[in-house]
Amino acid sequence: MAERGIIGYGTYVPYWRLDRSRITAAMGAGGGRGHRAVASYDEDTTTLGVEAARNCLRGGSGDAAVDRVIFSTSNPAYLDKTNATAIHAALNLPSSVTALDLNGAPRSIEAALGLALNAPGDNLMVLSDIRTGRPTSGDEASGGDGAAAFLIGDGSSAPIIAHELGSATEVAEFLDRYRQPGDDFSRVWEERFGEQAYLPLAQRAVERALAAAGLTMDDIDGVSVTGMHARAARGVSRLAGDKLVNDLTSQIGNAGGAQTGLVVASILDDAEPNQNYLIIRLADGATATVMHTTDAIADYEPFRTVGSQIEGGNDALDYNQYLTWRGFLDREPPRRPDPERPGAPPAFRSEDWKYALIGSRDRSSGAIHMPPMRVSMEGGAVDDMEPVRMADIPATIATFTVDRLAFSLSPPMVAVVIDYDGGGRFQAEMTDVDPEEVRIGDRVEMTFRRLYTAEGIHNYFWKARPAAG
Repeated sequence: MAERGIIGYGTYVPYWRLDRSRITAAMGAGGGRGHRAVASYDEDTTTLGVEAARNCLRGGSGDAAVDRVIFSTSNPAYLDKTNATAIHAALNLPSSVTALDLNGAPRSIEAALGLALNAPGDNLMVLSDIRTGRPTSGDEASGGDGAAAFLIGDGSSAPIIAHELGSATEVAEFLDRYRQPGDDFSRVWEERFGEQAYLPLAQRAVERALAAAGLTMDDIDGVSVTGMHARAARGVSRLAGDKLVNDLTSQIGNAGGAQTGLVVASILDDAEPNQNYLIIRLADGATATVMHTTDAIADYEPFRTVGSQIEGGNDALDYNQYLTWRGFLDREPPRRPDPERPGAPPAFRSEDWKYALIGSRDRSSGAIHMPPMRVSMEGGAVDDMEPVRMADIPATIATFTVDRLAFSLSPPMVAVVIDYDGGGRFQAEMTDVDPEEVRIGDRVEMTFRRLYTAEGIHNYFWKARPAAG
């Protein structure tokens, strides 16, 4: 089989940050230094995955198409329903493109990576996670939320920017952390035991991976170590010496199964051609991979770097608001009727509009209609429309209102009327914004979010957010 590797990548770090010192200030315990990334009230692992995948496909991967969507998370939005199909729909991919879930534990990314590397075609691997824990727990402070996506191919549609030289896995059955279905948080065994279990596994995996690559540690330019067991990760990090790369945990926390992807993307953001990186992952065993960057990395331009997203975050999130978003603090809801569950038949009929934000353009007048229409508002032409995707087109706020009475999971609601570049007007809800800072003329972009959840059904649609600088 032809050599396969990374031909594109993208990441998504949520806008909100929780300063860990706020936990200590509110509870008198827990917390620590630094920040953790926090998925907003209208985000889940599916919406995070959509944003990472969009950033991947808007990066420098040329004319690559997607033949397969592979989604992995330890915190899926649905059970008994494939979550990858929502990502597939939001990306407006053809129905012939396969969409698969490989979910459960952080180690599920190994299965996702194996499939992406070995299945033919250009495979989009999406890793996403939202990590939480009991208030004041170590998991609460050290966890993080985020997603990463990688386009894996054989180089026929876009150059390979990084590929594997050698890899090895060591597996053992031991009780490190565990969470039963329906639990809101994980339980963790005593840390010294986990460290004793992980260290020899990691050492053997590293030795075997280097041997498979035909290299020694002297040939390695950087080493990353990721895993949910912080003490074991620190112990394994000593193998790296001064070659250890930033694991991002002090800036955004540990995003579980997605953390490896975020760190690898951060490495690729700054990597130079012909460098070797040792990637060590700890999760119910240890996997070590030697990654080599090619000459093509010099010309690759990611849509948004990990560093730029970290710098663009907002650390003003209040701890009580964080607890509310994660469901640990049950506040009085808005005094409005609860939202009704979305209907499956109408959602199916309007899939292109609801998930991919596909409007219609009148072929004769060029008028854009959102939602799509059969009759043009300019000239009255009937059934003479072409589909137009609006999700990636920037827009400008024409007018807005701050509604303090409407139902919202995080009131007040900011409703805007936006004008798209090139035509099209739409009324949308805004997110990731301070209501006091919204102004007519502000630039916005679209983001895939969860409007609400009713009777176990997530109602996904598109919102506007301030355009990235």
